Amino acid sequence: MLRVLTVAACALLVLFIVVPLAALYAHTPPGVLLAALVGETARAALLLSLVTTALSLIVTLLLGTPLAYVLARRPFPGRAIVDAIVDLPIVVPPAVAGLALLLVFGRNGITHLGLAFTTIAVVLAQTFVSAPFYVRAARGGFAAVPQTLEDASATLGSGVFMTIVRVSIPLAMPALAGGAMLAWARALGEFGATLMFAGNLQGVTQTLPLAVYVGLASGDLNLATALSVVLVSIALIVVIAVHATERRTA
Repeated sequence: MLRVLTVAACALLVLFIVVPLAALYAHTPPGVLLAALVGETARAALLLSLVTTALSLIVTLLLGTPLAYVLARRPFPGRAIVDAIVDLPIVVPPAVAGLALLLVFGRNGITHLGLAFTTIAVVLAQTFVSAPFYVRAARGGFAAVPQTLEDASATLGSGVFMTIVRVSIPLAMPALAGGAMLAWARALGEFGATLMFAGNLQGVTQTLPLAVYVGLASGDLNLATALSVVLVSIALIVVIAVHATERRTA
């Protein structure tokens, strides 16, 4: 009886995830998908999403890699607090994140930079919500690198920087790659923070998730479902790639 209940519970949860996503594909045959994607709204949103997510990923890699290494390898006062702060955007509601960014980088914000409702605002919002996914994965990757190998590199005359470049990063690369893919996918799917901080201006701040919202709000269900299929397909590819990377690492 327990086995039957366990199987039923597992099946229900899997179906709860699969059926709604499958409905998107069922509602969007290839002809409808192609017709929607060649439209100006879809093309502009796709191009903007690709550019902004690439930029946000670059920022995440440049800033997140040193932070992940420090958290994994360098004890310092308050490290637990910093660790918790880095993870905070994962649980903060995206709308709250967008409002917080607006209060700092908006025209009337703390910095008075006036970056709100610009393409840069999209990149900042995406980086804010996606960077923790990379840092968490990279931190685990660096922590798994045997300390003895880094010590051996140091005894052979390599400095800290060259040891990280030649030893730590190559050995942690599967975790870094998996974290980068997750961060990019999270940035691609960002909606709430982008809407609050960057707005919804076609060709300027309207990314794919915002275009889905516009399509649904305007009654263009084909556009909304077509772009949703694109996002789900990309997410599926990323998840498969991450799991494959984890299996190779194991």
